[in-house]
Amino acid sequence: MDKLCIIKIGGNIIDDEGKLFSFLRSFAAVSSRKILVHGGGKLATRIAEAMGVQQQMVEGRRITDAETLKIVTMVYAGYINKNIVAQLQALGCNAIGLSGADGDAIRAHKRQAALDYGFVGDVDTVNAPVLSNLLQHHDTVVLAPITHDGNGQLLNTNADTIAQETATALSRYYDVELIYSFEKSGVLLDVNDEQSVIPTLTPAYYRQLKEEGKIFAGMIPKLDNTFVALSNGVKKVMIGMAEELPALLNGTKGTTIQHD
Repeated sequence: MDKLCIIKIGGNIIDDEGKLFSFLRSFAAVSSRKILVHGGGKLATRIAEAMGVQQQMVEGRRITDAETLKIVTMVYAGYINKNIVAQLQALGCNAIGLSGADGDAIRAHKRQAALDYGFVGDVDTVNAPVLSNLLQHHDTVVLAPITHDGNGQLLNTNADTIAQETATALSRYYDVELIYSFEKSGVLLDVNDEQSVIPTLTPAYYRQLKEEGKIFAGMIPKLDNTFVALSNGVKKVMIGMAEELPALLNGTKGTTIQHD
């Protein structure tokens, strides 16, 4: 099977024009087929505040009411997605950008939880044949974290989860490598020490570190996603700094997630 790299980029990189362009230059140079899953950064919050739409965050997660949904759709699936696509075109990388609603790419349902997150979605299905067909013609797909429920409702969906679900779905068609690239050097034993990168993380070691309270709480959902992907056909998962993408891909930087 052909190789496919699915790379998720964090919001902090999107917020920094210089870092974003540097990352996209490295991303454009990846020779295999590839999918870039992006978050939203802080632009949606700034626009919402400018429009007088109050924002609610709970443990770093956005409560998406009806007005906020309009804003995040415009920002994520509109400006950010198309800005990334335009920059990739300038770098000679012929990319196509879409949201989960386009081509029925990703269906989700409104999250059911004790706390009402509003129009936040949890993924049900990824339309692997549609994405695979796009990859045959464009080599590069840029995915925004907006999904739909099949009944006309858009939903704001976690980009880390979209990356994992997409990687899992496409592992039937490709040898998939999943990369989570963000502002940290990898999975750290000490969140304040960039030199404390754990080079290799297995399920058993992960359980041990969680029990010892040595995994930064904000990293746990990302790591849970990586192990789900690994147990569902994804060949390799890496976590590390966006600026070090080439080294991440060849395994000389960041954290590699693998089986015991």
